[in-house]
Amino acid sequence: MIQVTATDFKINLGKYLTLVERENIHITKNGMDIAILVPPRSQASVIDEIMGVIPDDGFTVTQARAERRVLHENSN
Repeated sequence: MIQVTATDFKINLGKYLTLVERENIHITKNGMDIAILVPPRSQASVIDEIMGVIPDDGFTVTQARAERRVLHENSN
């Protein structure tokens, strides 16, 4: 974890955008956290997390997307 003041973050934005790839950055103002900058999670990791919670019924992500697309098209 990197802790940085809001002023330093504003001045050195490019530096912290590079560093966030490796660790979270806590941005502080008056010694208190006002924001936490974290790298984005890939879509695949989110799906993997969900799939670990949902029981495997043989229904694939591709099938779920196709079903959702059909439902959306039929609602319009």
